[in-house]
Amino acid sequence: METRVAVISIIVEKEEAAPRLNELFHRSRQWIIGRMGIPYRQKNVSIVSIALDAPQDVIAALAGQIGKLEGVSVKTAYSSLISKEG
Repeated sequence: METRVAVISIIVEKEEAAPRLNELFHRSRQWIIGRMGIPYRQKNVSIVSIALDAPQDVIAALAGQIGKLEGVSVKTAYSSLISKEG
């Protein structure tokens, strides 16, 4: 199976989305390398970055699910590095 390194960048503008977002992260935990969350209290938003090493379809599916959450914006950046696992 081929995997790619990627970063999913997320802006959370509605705090109510956080539990669902965390549930999505939990379900994808086997692919997540690291996570950083920054609460920007002055603007009442949170900025989250997720680093992954996963198959491209898994990364795209997760970003798509995150993007469907109300009050959440998402962008994904992929490394050109492709690894074979298995």
